[in-house]
Amino acid sequence: MWTPKNNNTRIPPAPSLYKSLLMGWLALCCGIAWGSPTHAQTLPPGNPKSPSHPWRGVHLWIDRESSAQQLLGTLPRLAAAGVNAVVLEVNYSFEFQAHPELRKRHSITGATAHKLAAAARQCGIRLIPEFNCLGHQSFSGSIEPLLKAHPDFNETPSQSLTNKNIYCLEWCPQSPGLNAIVFSLIDEIAGAFEADAVHVGMDEVYLLGSGECPRCRGKNPAALFAAQINALHQHIAVEKKWQMLMWADRVIGPKFQGYSKYDTARNDLSAAEEAIPRDIVLCDWHYEWRKNYPSVPYLTGRGFQVWPAGFMPLKAAEAFSDFSQRQTNTLILGWLATTWNETSITNSPDWPPIREILPRWRSPAER
Repeated sequence: MWTPKNNNTRIPPAPSLYKSLLMGWLALCCGIAWGSPTHAQTLPPGNPKSPSHPWRGVHLWIDRESSAQQLLGTLPRLAAAGVNAVVLEVNYSFEFQAHPELRKRHSITGATAHKLAAAARQCGIRLIPEFNCLGHQSFSGSIEPLLKAHPDFNETPSQSLTNKNIYCLEWCPQSPGLNAIVFSLIDEIAGAFEADAVHVGMDEVYLLGSGECPRCRGKNPAALFAAQINALHQHIAVEKKWQMLMWADRVIGPKFQGYSKYDTARNDLSAAEEAIPRDIVLCDWHYEWRKNYPSVPYLTGRGFQVWPAGFMPLKAAEAFSDFSQRQTNTLILGWLATTWNETSITNSPDWPPIREILPRWRSPAER
């Protein structure tokens, strides 16, 4: 996720008749019953309530067994810094059993994952594994294992990493057999980390509905996006009874996120917000300094729990954190400090956004 330019311009809302027709069509495409905007679906049993303690979280990228081993020794120091939740971006760096062909080199073993789960419990830290879904299926000039093994899942099969306009490849959410494989991978990761929540990524999706995929051609990108979210939610939250988290940037769209080259996707997906369940925790990331961050009150006003997430520079992270703490809505869960490998696992407790910002967070009643 990259830093957008400072631009608070909002896109005017669509005319009410047009919006009603669009939202009704979205609901039909996504296979859900339409309701009021803030209650697009009936919440499943056990819908999480606002916590009595703020989520003081850290996002860490662990892409190999050695980094997972380092985290074992770092968890107590993170806990001492006030951290009570860690999002572990694992993706394909896990020793999958059902689909060993999708393992990356130096993958994290199931035994190490269980050790991390036990160590985190002892430290009072909730581990939330992340598996990037839909977007980010390529990285730094290499294609991730799923699209390597199943090139027919590629949303833009004619485009390669050498194309100038390619940021990250994406899978086609309508690919036959895709969800069964993805659900299996998520289940293995969540089981090994003994997790009660899963982060599914879903950020920075730019190619969906581009017209190249024969299955998606001519279909509304927001409907395709919402359908993928709802399929993941059905499996994770309804069937498995785990909490589901995802990044919020495509849900809020360019009207709040800014207008950098990473945010002005031509396939505005923000209409999907109307068609997804309200028990999904939206991790709303902003890395630029602003006077205010209107996506936070917007999303909480629509009934979502929001976990604001910041990075660097520290001044921008502090501004976003302070703005979020000034809000009185109890749906604001806390603060998530992202690191993006700018600091090592062992040095993460000394990362300025962790050291300076997390201790400031108080419970909703104290704010």
